[in-house]
Amino acid sequence: MEQKKGFHVAVLGATGAVGQQMIETLEKKDFPIAKLTLLSSARSAGTKVQFKGAELTVQEATPDSFTGVDIALFSAGGSVSKEMADHAVSHGAVVVDNTSAFRMDEGVPLVVPEVNEEDLHNHKGIIANPNCSTIQMVVALEPIRQKFGLSKVIVSTYQAVSGSGAAAVEELHEQTKSILNGESFEPAILPVKGDKKHYQIAFNAIPQIDKFTDNGFTFEEMKMINETKKIMHLPELQVAATCVRLPVATGHSESVYFEVNEDGVSPEEIKALLKDAPGVVLQDDPENQIYPMPAHCVGKNDVFVGRIRKDLDQPKGFHMWVVSDNLLKGAAWNSVQIAESLIKLGLVK
Repeated sequence: MEQKKGFHVAVLGATGAVGQQMIETLEKKDFPIAKLTLLSSARSAGTKVQFKGAELTVQEATPDSFTGVDIALFSAGGSVSKEMADHAVSHGAVVVDNTSAFRMDEGVPLVVPEVNEEDLHNHKGIIANPNCSTIQMVVALEPIRQKFGLSKVIVSTYQAVSGSGAAAVEELHEQTKSILNGESFEPAILPVKGDKKHYQIAFNAIPQIDKFTDNGFTFEEMKMINETKKIMHLPELQVAATCVRLPVATGHSESVYFEVNEDGVSPEEIKALLKDAPGVVLQDDPENQIYPMPAHCVGKNDVFVGRIRKDLDQPKGFHMWVVSDNLLKGAAWNSVQIAESLIKLGLVK
């Protein structure tokens, strides 16, 4: 493999929040790139982007944009992924897709490199990047599953507004200013831009992320439930989720309750496991008020874990607090990590 020359990489959705983070991450990680092609909708085409001291022009994505591309990082929305992925694959590219378009498709690996990197061997041209809130949870749970088994997971999320895009963050800022200045405002984006009602996010908590399904859970909650089982190859795992949007710009937090299979496991054993786990930073010192917080995780690639304690009634039950930058480990960094794994495993030409 001609690794020295580097690869032709394309970023689809290059002007979006995650696309911008992908470009920054490729530069920071010194990814072996021979050529970088930046793609977007016709509306954003022509935008100039800096990469390694050079100015690149974003081009309009067409089916022929992927000629000669080795790895294509997609983050332009599910409908665009469905429209463009097959074209990219037909031109010989491996697609790493950051939308929900292919996540639950049979034959499409759903990958978090710290958890199931070996699933990449089964790709047929498309690899799915999981939901941001799923990624950080499975990174924290996988070392525990490997050592002690896992039978049940109940998660409550405290998710950042950037998960809904840059316009939602702007809405948070504008609403906050309006409230502080005693001015009126009209919510237009959250909880879901395409839903019937919109609520304020400033000084509020909204227990709805994505639309509701017939079973009373939202699509976001069902993503966490189904994706966790697929990534961990545990169809029998009991998983429940409640996903809540908070007035935080970046960084998802999660309260995770889990039950292991083995008897007599101590919180100290779990802390020791996570201290050395790949992609995990343990911040767990209650005596000195040390625990993860979203304000401190922004711009960092790791998953931060703390507040590990045994349940008071269930001998095999534990609680922990998990925090990560949803635009990095939850999206851009995980996608670039997948691309790095493809190279390492010799799965991209």
